[in-house]
Formats: sequence, C-alpha cells, structure tokens
Amino acid sequence: MDNNNLEQVTFGGGCFWCVESCFNMLKGVESAISGYSGGHKDNPTYEEVCTGETSHAEVVQITFDPTIISYAQLMDVFFFLHDPTQLNRQGNDIGTQYRSVIYYKDDAEKVKAEEALKKSEESGRWPGKYVTEITPFEKFWSAEQYHQGYYNENPTQPYCSAVVGPKIQKFKKYFGELGMLNEA
Repeated sequence: MDNNNLEQVTFGGGCFWCVESCFNMLKGVESAISGYSGGHKDNPTYEEVCTGETSHAEVVQITFDPTIISYAQLMDVFFFLHDPTQLNRQGNDIGTQYRSVIYYKDDAEKVKAEEALKKSEESGRWPGKYVTEITPFEKFWSAEQYHQGYYNENPTQPYCSAVVGPKIQKFKKYFGELGMLNEA
C-alpha cells in the first residue's frame, strides 16, 4: 500500500468486535481500530461508554488505500454488516453506543455518505426506514487494547461464537465471492 495515499473513515454499526474483524480482512484496508466517537467525555473507557451517559458510539476507524478499495465499497460493507433500521441497537446489543452512525470529515465525504445510505436504502436489503446518523467527525478515542482484534483472540467466547462468528462467516462468503478479501 502507498502510505502517502491513505484515507480514514469512522463509523459505528453495533458491537465493534464484529465490524473491526470484518474490515481488517478487506484488500486495501491497512487497519481497522475499535474505539469510541460522538460523545462528550475525553478518553472514555468501555465501562463508561456502556452506561450510555457519555454519548459515545462504539465505532471502527478504518485506514484504507482508495486506489485498492473505494469509500463506496467500504460503505457497501458497512451496510452489509449491520441492520441500519434498528435504532440504538443491533440484535440483543441495546443502547445508544450501538447506534448506526457514519462520521464525515468534510462536505464531500458527507455527500458520499448520504449517497451510500440512499443507495443501500433503495436496494431493499434492509426493509424499513434507515436510522443511520450522518454526523460531523470530531474525535476518535481508541478502545482499550483488549478490544483490538477481540474476535481473533477469543473466537470461542460465548458472544463471539454465537454472534460475531456467524456474521463473519456470512461476510466471508459474500465478499470472498466478490474477490474483496485478503488471501488467508
């Protein structure tokens, strides 16, 4: 990858363990880091975010090479990985920290995010009205180290085997068929 050409995007689609694991498998993604954005407290901890009182969302910040994978392709993956019609939840994960949100850095990125949301909503993949927020990016706080690569380190943990693992298998099948995954 050409490090001079790298860009970043930050979004939340439920539990960051699922999202981070999948994005790290994509060609053109240098890194996907679990963290927090959109809140009012500096350096939030996982325990604080889980209370819902900091207003942060669990997010993933993705550093990618746009000559290998486009912003639009990343958005396709984002909308594949979670149900953007569920307000402040994904499955049994409930709370504002699990909201569907895209953080944009400038007006051009905001337009791209709005276009991606509209395209996904019109596809009918997720029936119902999308509740995904499109919000200005302010700050990203990296989650605690034990959250980074959590699924890879803990695949037999009950939540991982029941929720994350099946989502990753579905992701691998679909995006592997499109040739978007790194060779394992």
